[in-house]
Amino acid sequence: MKQIFTLVLFMAALFPAMGQQDHNFEVAKNLDIFNAFYKELDLYYVDTLDAQKLVRAAINGMLDELDPYTEYYSEKSREDLKQMTTGKYAGIGAIIQYNKKTDRCVIGDPFDGNPAAKAGLRAGDVILSIDGKDIGQRGSRDAAEYSQSVSDALRGEPGSSFEIRVQRPGVSEPLTLTIVRETVAVPAITFYGMADSLTGYILLSEYTEDCARHVRRAIVDLKQQGMERLVLDLRGNGGGLMSEAVSLVGLFIPKGKEVLHTKGKIDEMNQTYKTTDDPLDLDLPLAVLVNGSTASAAEITSGALQDYDRAVILGSRTYGKGLVQQPRDLPYGTQMKLTTSKYYIPSGRCVQAYDFQHRNADGSPRHLPDSLCGEFHTEAGRVVRDGGGITPDVVQPADTMSALAAYLLYSDELFDFCNAYRNAHDSLTTPDAYELPDAVFDSLKAHLSRAGFTYDRETKRLFAALERAARLEGTADSARTEFAALRAKLSPNLEADLDRHRDEVSRLVSTELIRRYYYAAGVARYAMRHDELVARAVRLLDSPDEMRRLLGQNGE
Repeated sequence: MKQIFTLVLFMAALFPAMGQQDHNFEVAKNLDIFNAFYKELDLYYVDTLDAQKLVRAAINGMLDELDPYTEYYSEKSREDLKQMTTGKYAGIGAIIQYNKKTDRCVIGDPFDGNPAAKAGLRAGDVILSIDGKDIGQRGSRDAAEYSQSVSDALRGEPGSSFEIRVQRPGVSEPLTLTIVRETVAVPAITFYGMADSLTGYILLSEYTEDCARHVRRAIVDLKQQGMERLVLDLRGNGGGLMSEAVSLVGLFIPKGKEVLHTKGKIDEMNQTYKTTDDPLDLDLPLAVLVNGSTASAAEITSGALQDYDRAVILGSRTYGKGLVQQPRDLPYGTQMKLTTSKYYIPSGRCVQAYDFQHRNADGSPRHLPDSLCGEFHTEAGRVVRDGGGITPDVVQPADTMSALAAYLLYSDELFDFCNAYRNAHDSLTTPDAYELPDAVFDSLKAHLSRAGFTYDRETKRLFAALERAARLEGTADSARTEFAALRAKLSPNLEADLDRHRDEVSRLVSTELIRRYYYAAGVARYAMRHDELVARAVRLLDSPDEMRRLLGQNGE
């Protein structure tokens, strides 16, 4: 019996080793095949091959089979990875976008306090030349590549200067401006301020280097302004550095508490991360706002605070990214960012919602159904679930946008209108007090009408589907008169639709006008005044009994 037991143990140890040998052989075999295949192509193919282009295509093909977070960076593009983690790059500090009307790139959104804004560039300025070199129109070039080439030409070493020649709408002659490049730091905190006399508000947009330290400073500043409770807004925050999430959670929970642990294929990826510093405030009432675009490090923050019953989470369910990436150096200055592990927050749950290995028939990743999500418990015993992001304690669906507003938001017509207004008016009422004047709304209506602004209504699409169904069922002819009457009633009437959605359109236009004068921080300040979820969070923080009930602390 002892010999049989020893044999069983030997075989149990042998099979994994044999499996690893088989795997290693398959890797070596397929790499040999790929190497031989490319050599044959390069030697005998009728045309000369571009090695960089073809190998990059092969790499991209491999990456398409994995998750969207594992990426390859060429020597030229590895600065993009650095920018993602630091939030810094050397350039002018402005979004560059392609404009169909001019077939050129324009300044889309200058960042406050950065070289473009300091030099006087404005949204809508059409870029004609950089350092005397005409950038030309896009022509037949790919729009993304064309825009990237212009953006690359604007970047350079900090301290270097260049001349940019732009055509400003409404100004007859082109403008030539001198810009000194700087290290541009996109702020992790878009805005912070007081939502009311007792409630502070912080809009954290991303998790870049030192963002937790910036949040700490903002909280200290807000306390000096009288803050006694805080709304932390993580909506639209796609995450970033995991270490910053740990540090941020550590502002509100005791030192030495676990924030997350990671599990990977190899032991070195299995790590536990705990808070390392004394907390800033263990008792500050805290509400965290999330939505479907809250992901990664932002989910670690909201999830850990929920697991420790430290904050009430409000909004809609988060994205569900429970994967951890690490950069790895490759030959010739190239680099990759690859998924190495999954992370698990204090209750033991993983928020990963998508299965990239087992995809749907159309190639899209599978979303874990709610029925398969496991139950876990917070420190106070509240039930929470894994596998589908963070479900808020107070669920409020994100505001929906009408079809008219959606088309208007991304239209050249609104972009041009707001740029023209900015170029004709030197100042605008502050975001705290601004309301769109009736005269400006009427001017917008006239502008959209002259410009031939068009949009698709949802009823138009549904009506077209109804007509198709009627034709298939053979009832279209008998209902021709009724269809004609309904079609006439459903025909878009721009002026009437603008009046019907006046409040929504006015807020949209106000936001874009404020952006021209007060940049992203001004937009956030204005939005805070009109945001129902912020208002709901403020009301909740003003009700300690309700906060305790939601956090499972009624018995304390």
